[in-house]
Amino acid sequence: MGWSAADMPDLSGRDAVVTGANSGLGYCTARELARRGARVVLACRSEARGAAALDRLAAEVPSADARVWRLDLGDLGSVREFARRHERERGGRLDLLVNNAGVMALPHRRTADGFETQFGVNHLGHFALTGLLLPALLRTPGARVVTVSSMFHLLSNVDPRDLNSEHRYHRWLAYGRSKTANLLFTHELARRVAVTGADVVAAAAHPGYASTNLQTAAPRMEGRRAAEAVQTLGNRLVAQSAEAGALPILYAATAPGVRPDSFTGPRLLAWRGAPAPSPRAKWTRDDRAAARLWAASQELTGVRYEAIEA
Repeated sequence: MGWSAADMPDLSGRDAVVTGANSGLGYCTARELARRGARVVLACRSEARGAAALDRLAAEVPSADARVWRLDLGDLGSVREFARRHERERGGRLDLLVNNAGVMALPHRRTADGFETQFGVNHLGHFALTGLLLPALLRTPGARVVTVSSMFHLLSNVDPRDLNSEHRYHRWLAYGRSKTANLLFTHELARRVAVTGADVVAAAAHPGYASTNLQTAAPRMEGRRAAEAVQTLGNRLVAQSAEAGALPILYAATAPGVRPDSFTGPRLLAWRGAPAPSPRAKWTRDDRAAARLWAASQELTGVRYEAIEA
């Protein structure tokens, strides 16, 4: 059978933030955390879609303690405002941060701060958010940071000379690089936590092939109806459900004994099934590459992790 959401521990009294929680993996993750008693903030770029998700969650889990706060990971000003709000309204504690939101295979675009969108949203936005929420995480014994990557990280290592894909842009390579960046970030965060003795677990997870709107967003944005139809058909025939795809995330977030810098995914060929340790490219455990990316990310975002400088 394997691990399921029914195996999650009681989370009463714990505070969680889930990015991209208005649909797909993020919604399923937020719902199950709330079902087990956590106080959950659904961090969503669209307040309207977030409100609709909150209504759905309340109908599915009437006892849920959940709310929606606006967060646009493509705008560092929005990330900073979210962190300030969290400090004001959550009393300076945070048990769980799930860095889930993301974009995939978009045409070349830039964030509000001028970064290539996939790198900016998938990595830099979450790097900044985690750093700004780090004081709350450090105040909370046993806190965890779970960053959602993808097996598409196998497509490409990051290029330290071209982090924003200025010289050459290929949408899928850029996506793969952003997912590699997620794993390098987790690797370096786990290392720094270990060196400084902080009580925070940094782990990563991926959903395998799960049916969400992530696959169809770019074709729909560009009006590529044939590509959208193919992706939709693949979701129906091959992918596992968003609920199943969320299980590795929930495992990394709540299961006892999750190891720092672990990477959890579906058991069957890293594609579908119950959570299990997942294979990853050797470059995602490269200490020097992780340190270089960390330094560049601090420079680009202006966010420093002073409490765990190592």
